[in-house]
Amino acid sequence: MQGFRDNSEEQRFELAHAGGVSFCDYRVTPEGVLLTHVETPPALRGRGHAAKLMDAIVTHARENKLKLQPLCSYAVAYLQRRRDVSDVLAG
Repeated sequence: MQGFRDNSEEQRFELAHAGGVSFCDYRVTPEGVLLTHVETPPALRGRGHAAKLMDAIVTHARENKLKLQPLCSYAVAYLQRRRDVSDVLAG
């Protein structure tokens, strides 16, 4: 997805869009990638930017054979709503 990047130095996935950057902090563990916090700039909330970020994270996980473990309430809710992501979920 255009504007998406894995900022591994900061341990966060980022999605740039007009008006700011949505991001998801993460930690890498032997079990997978722990998604610890998802945030969108306040002025952009409610416009689907966090969902687009999560879509990009799922695609990135598939392409890189990563397993995701959501801890953040938004990431948990997003991944529970999506029945097509079981292949990237840890455990």
